[in-house]
Amino acid sequence: MKFSGRIPAVIPERITSAVFGPAPVGRERSIGMSERLAAVSSLQSSLEYLSRRKDIEKGGMNDWEVARQNLAAAGPLTRRLVDGVSGVRTTTALHLARSAVSLGMLLPGDSRWRGAGNVFLGASSALLSPRHHYGGDGSDQVATLVQLATGAARLVPSPAAKDALLWYAALQGNLAYAVSGWVKLFGRPWRDASALGGVMRTRTYGHDGMYRWTQEHPRTTKVLTHSVLALECLFPLVYARGGRLTRSMITSAAAFHVANGYFMGLSRFVTAFPAFHPLVAYTTTPRSHPAVAGRDDRALAVAATALAGATTAAAVTAVRRRLRTTEGWHTSRTLTTRYGNRLQYEEYSPGAPDQPVFVLASGLLSTSEHYAWIAERLAHETRYGVVVYARAGYAGSHRRATTGFRLAESVHDLVDLVNGAVAPHRRVILVGHSIGGELARRAARHLGDRLAGIVYLDSSHPGQFTSGLGTIERGLAGNFSTVSRALRLGTGLLLTRPAWIDELPYAYRKKVFAQVGDARMWEAARREWKAIRDDFGSFTGALARIEGVPALVVSAQRTVDRNPEQLLLHRELAEAHVGARTESVVVEGATHESMLINARHANQVTDRVIAFFEGVSPTAAPASATPSAGAASSSSSASSTVARPARAVSRKEAAR
Repeated sequence: MKFSGRIPAVIPERITSAVFGPAPVGRERSIGMSERLAAVSSLQSSLEYLSRRKDIEKGGMNDWEVARQNLAAAGPLTRRLVDGVSGVRTTTALHLARSAVSLGMLLPGDSRWRGAGNVFLGASSALLSPRHHYGGDGSDQVATLVQLATGAARLVPSPAAKDALLWYAALQGNLAYAVSGWVKLFGRPWRDASALGGVMRTRTYGHDGMYRWTQEHPRTTKVLTHSVLALECLFPLVYARGGRLTRSMITSAAAFHVANGYFMGLSRFVTAFPAFHPLVAYTTTPRSHPAVAGRDDRALAVAATALAGATTAAAVTAVRRRLRTTEGWHTSRTLTTRYGNRLQYEEYSPGAPDQPVFVLASGLLSTSEHYAWIAERLAHETRYGVVVYARAGYAGSHRRATTGFRLAESVHDLVDLVNGAVAPHRRVILVGHSIGGELARRAARHLGDRLAGIVYLDSSHPGQFTSGLGTIERGLAGNFSTVSRALRLGTGLLLTRPAWIDELPYAYRKKVFAQVGDARMWEAARREWKAIRDDFGSFTGALARIEGVPALVVSAQRTVDRNPEQLLLHRELAEAHVGARTESVVVEGATHESMLINARHANQVTDRVIAFFEGVSPTAAPASATPSAGAASSSSSASSTVARPARAVSRKEAAR
């Protein structure tokens, strides 16, 4: 036969169908493939834990006497179950049994006993998860999900129920890839392709050879990084056009996991995530194909309905939180500053006309309600006036300025608030926590004789970055952006209330949680943090002198313990005040946040504030005076006597 040099038309068609087309897998075969891949992950996981038994023994990384504290918030039944399997001998016996069952799952067969084996592996993995708090990873969770789904599918007699379980696991696999990809997309390192080199440079997951390759081939690295993003973000497209992308998608995903196993040492991922793939292949094959004849797809309609319901619920939740965030309290007022910003503020107490007014400035990513304990006591136990406000972008305050944001804008907003919300004849005492303290310090030169004093509560210092204290926080702007974008997409519905909110007075908790779950607050924090880094990064000199203004500098013990240099910076704040009394104190046991939100620490702070300003002149400008002996830069520990708690019923509760 003479060769014509022309390729038969059937060959390109076969190549195309091999790359672009469904991967027909029957129900029983998909279950068998998935359960065996998951069993390999479980076998490897248990063998790894058995080889590192010292981690679960006393003094080890997962010493149960220490690790059980992570279950403090769990229910009593959960704690009893986990406690029952967390002894060293019981844990060892379970891993030996898991290893034996995993080996058995690798043998051929389709009996219902395999369903029991899958359920045992999945359930035991879930029970042991708290026991291996340090050392577990996503592969354990994926294997558990697949084993419980396939195990139940083997045990239930109804074909429709089997298909519903397989659809559930397949959709979970799609969700895992898509969420992972979209979360990466929010991060700049993945968008600019620096993430791959960064990961390869780490000690835990890095690979020297691969890191050097990423540096030598930046263009190829960028293509590779963006390809991974596209694969994960677009993975659900396997269901488009009759599953034409199934083969290419699951092959690419499997290659990605093999690469992770080799370069990052995540060997369990090589089989854990691909355990989803047979189920994806089964559910993406058109129903007209003989391999999936009779497949029940009602679960897909149920999932679509649930997704629509969840989307609606997320939108409603976001709207409710936005309204709760911006409406303020029924006593809230607004004021427009020179920049056009509309500030929402509240007068807790007008105080006596002849007494100064405390104006409280909150920190970065903090609400004015963080001052609840302090503001309540000052309002109801002293004759001072008390005003709290939200900076532009927080709560009901709106930023209308059209220029790029700088810290000077927030400083002038604070000055305008004082001049607009406090009667002209009354003096003010500025209280600032974190960056609020720096804003108060800068506002001092604009307020002149109206300023009766400043309280710095674990305050920021413009020299903290040049002194090396800002290294850890360099990535905060990116984190703020990521959370802000995620909340705008409706993920606030999944947000659980942080435990620290429950330390605030009861009447303030819902309001604070609404603000934490609102994207505006995170966007404002991102904007402020960028301005702080730009501003503080250029600081080179000494702090400007503040003449004749008393200053109380309060530090949190945990802050200065973590970095003693912070205490030196706080002392510099006190030393910048000349010709007036100053005092520096440390609140024992307090953290940066707890000095406001923890009742005991907040009461200690309030006691110090009241004692320090007792007898401050209410109207006249402060007279120049020589600081009392040892007061100018003294550092004393907070009193060990716990101040009496705030009154039982707060003003907010009474208002309700």
